[in-house]
Amino acid sequence: MKTIKVAELFAGVGGFRLGLEGYHNPEHPEFDMPKAGPFQTVWANQWEPPGNDTKQFAWRCYEARFGEGSCVNEDINKVLDAYEKGEIEIPDVDMVVGGFPCQDYSVAKPLSQAGGIEGKKGVLWWDIYRFLHLKEPRYVLLENVDRLLKSPASQRGRDFAIMLSCLSDLGYSVEWRVVNSAEYGFPQRRKRVYVYAEQTPKEWDLEDRIQHGVISTALPIAEPISFSTVEIPGDPYVVTNTFNVGGKGKSPFGTAGAMQDFHVVTCDAVEAYEGERKTLGDVIVPASEVPESFYVPEDKLEKWRYLKGSKSEERVNKQTGFKYHYSEGSMAFPDLLTNPSRTILTGEGGAGASRFKHIVEIDGRYRRLVPDELDQLQGFPKGWTNDGMSDGHRAFCMGNALVVGVPHRIGLEIASRL
Repeated sequence: MKTIKVAELFAGVGGFRLGLEGYHNPEHPEFDMPKAGPFQTVWANQWEPPGNDTKQFAWRCYEARFGEGSCVNEDINKVLDAYEKGEIEIPDVDMVVGGFPCQDYSVAKPLSQAGGIEGKKGVLWWDIYRFLHLKEPRYVLLENVDRLLKSPASQRGRDFAIMLSCLSDLGYSVEWRVVNSAEYGFPQRRKRVYVYAEQTPKEWDLEDRIQHGVISTALPIAEPISFSTVEIPGDPYVVTNTFNVGGKGKSPFGTAGAMQDFHVVTCDAVEAYEGERKTLGDVIVPASEVPESFYVPEDKLEKWRYLKGSKSEERVNKQTGFKYHYSEGSMAFPDLLTNPSRTILTGEGGAGASRFKHIVEIDGRYRRLVPDELDQLQGFPKGWTNDGMSDGHRAFCMGNALVVGVPHRIGLEIASRL
């Protein structure tokens, strides 16, 4: 079977690479993971702004696991500038993967004036678009927060429509799905949108593609209730200014969809999974592996209970003195070991009390999750980020990572169709 050469953008600690390529290093048999198919990552980029050395801990972990020189640690925009000037080489690839933030994708000029699609500086989607334009890979697999389908609030779905317009302009046919990892047996509730695109001469039946395409074969759904259609303008500038204006606060994009030649069919999908289901309790490490600093002292528990509890109270703005009423619902305290965990956030590390950090009770004692548990909740091998990073940095990496098993299952399906 032909090797699928992969470029991993915004690589973090290598979640896409691990899911697709697997891992086998005789020096670290504890990290062994199966490959999804003949995937080989030949180029990767990871850079954390503003660029100071102390911020590059994810890149250092990537290189520690995959080898020195395996990942370029420089602003991707500058890297592509250097490539276009002929100053550096980037190998040709068959596939581009990456997770990137949901940002304002709007375009300032129409195609007829810009001489090509030009978006705002610093918006990472445009670096992905530029990479696809330069290297023309056959496959694309991207991950983003599910609010991408609804942003911005003033024009629901506009940013995703810009992205679809760009992909169709480059000749890609597209599938997407919002995936809650816990609904497919993983031990964490993490809802993310996955976008799969490919260059293909075949005409797609878009309704069938939603139900039996790459993503839905890898991650099955029940028969959709109803489909709707959306036409995507061919110029992202037109999308910027006209898409869903007056849409009454609702995005036209459902949680599943497919597009070809700027024509979209979409629906809201329901998971159809009958396999093994893991929980937070499945990743808990033995007490002997938990440093004392992760246990919450008795005199601090009340603050944790308050932050996790429901509230309905008057508060005062410290700067202006303005009084206002604040209310919020309660959260589980402690987190239930019999359920999948809540979504890991980047601020999971550190000993301070927080509404959003996980806290568990084991043998009558309350504690935070240790980094080895966070690694496993994302589907990384236990200890993957244990290369000298602090608790806070390890938690940051996992808060930014993806559930490795999701691209692994998608990769299995891509490989099976070769």
